[in-house]
Amino acid sequence: MSIGFYVGNQLTKDGSTLLGGFGHEPSSHWIDIVPGQHHPEGATTQVGVTEEANIPGRLIDIPQASYTNKFISSSYSEFEGFPPPLTNGGLNEYGVGGRDIWSNSRPELVEMTLEPQQGPNYSDLARIAMERARTAREAVEIIGGLINTYGYSTYGGNSHLFADKQEGWVVIEYAGGQGLWAAERLGPDEVRVSYPGYIHNFPVDFEGNDNYMGSDNIVSFAREQGWWNPETDHPDYLNLQDVYGEPFEGEGVSMQENHFVSVRVPPEREAEVMGQTPVSLEDMLALVRDPRWSNDRAGYGQVAHIRPSVPDRLQTLWLAVTGAVTTPYVPIPIETDPYAVPPEFVQHRYLTKYADSTYLSADYAPQEATRYAVREFKRLLYFTSEHPVQFLNYITGAMEYFEQGEIAERAELEEKYFWLLQHHQYEEARKLISQNVHQRLLESLRLGMQLTDIVDGETRRLYGIRMPTGTSDPGETTPPWSQEMIEETDDELVTCYDPRLDIYPRSFGVFNHYAGC
Repeated sequence: MSIGFYVGNQLTKDGSTLLGGFGHEPSSHWIDIVPGQHHPEGATTQVGVTEEANIPGRLIDIPQASYTNKFISSSYSEFEGFPPPLTNGGLNEYGVGGRDIWSNSRPELVEMTLEPQQGPNYSDLARIAMERARTAREAVEIIGGLINTYGYSTYGGNSHLFADKQEGWVVIEYAGGQGLWAAERLGPDEVRVSYPGYIHNFPVDFEGNDNYMGSDNIVSFAREQGWWNPETDHPDYLNLQDVYGEPFEGEGVSMQENHFVSVRVPPEREAEVMGQTPVSLEDMLALVRDPRWSNDRAGYGQVAHIRPSVPDRLQTLWLAVTGAVTTPYVPIPIETDPYAVPPEFVQHRYLTKYADSTYLSADYAPQEATRYAVREFKRLLYFTSEHPVQFLNYITGAMEYFEQGEIAERAELEEKYFWLLQHHQYEEARKLISQNVHQRLLESLRLGMQLTDIVDGETRRLYGIRMPTGTSDPGETTPPWSQEMIEETDDELVTCYDPRLDIYPRSFGVFNHYAGC
């Protein structure tokens, strides 16, 4: 699963477009700044899934673009047989932000998918959109064109959110091997929460409507299958979520029954966000960090801050290298050089599939010797999740205080950047931005390690370290406090969230709402 938040520029405090969220992946994660690249004529790129995927497929080569954009992404190493490295989007050099979010297709479509399937997978679509798109609309056109031409390799249905300075788009890719996809424009006065991704009313005559796009068969196939009938249903539109999707998992589920599932009703989350408008950057950072969904399964945290009045090279992705509930964000402008990412924030063996099957290559020993940021922040998460009442307020306050310093320095930093550009010191301008990112990433890691030491010491003093009970397999243990407090969950997980404890904000809309900073 995953989650995505879009807030149009008429609903934000500074007139920016905000796009935030993260993916759920049980694997290693790292920061990836992919440079713009020119490719020779005839170059190709490989897409698809292997026979090891849940729905087996085959890899194919498709033509590569002559130029691929620079973009910033969170990469990761494993998801259900999909070839790594994988990405869910990010932010590119044209100020186009992208998020990838689950969107389950109806069971009949999943069963209809032929094996072996072929065509780009969800990560391929996200990556290629970042590589080629200059606007959010163009990102949708690129995805639709790829599916129309090469097909689509699915794990059961998926969606994407794209945004630029002017607007957003949500696009749904359906299972079934029929090339079904649909997209809806999100205006500057709209909010969208994808959890999962969805589209409701979709006009039958969408071809003449600039607010919608879709495959040629998106209407006719529904009628052929008997899932929509213009004589008995609404003749002018289809509710795509009802026709091609599955019901929202959290509908009709109370907080008391299952609080992890009950939050998965997008319209309710959208009303929550709309109630907090105008939304600030700080609000969106807090929203993505919200412990209701940011837990051990959150692979990272991202907020694309797409401002209307700055050069595209200064559009910024605020990035937490793993779950933002216990990881500070660091702002990374597109201008940043790849070398600015410290070795602590690139891929390590921890949580990387098959890493235990061979000895470490000597060439990677120096990199592996560094402290892996994901591992360090995971330690902080695990300590905090064991006793969230004692520690979560303090941890969040310390991280938000750190981020306030990063926000406060942006104006002066950008002023220096423009001064250097005006004096034709282009290399120095890029170095200024890159060195700032490098420094702030290392400072965020030091903060995380300091907080971990504090929580470690206090945990030992107050409680001791609880050891696993009832099993010899660490992968199957669940902290007893979560079993006692929560009789039923969608799955066992490590989380700081407990709906019975009054330690969370009533809404996300107050930055630095925790004590302890």
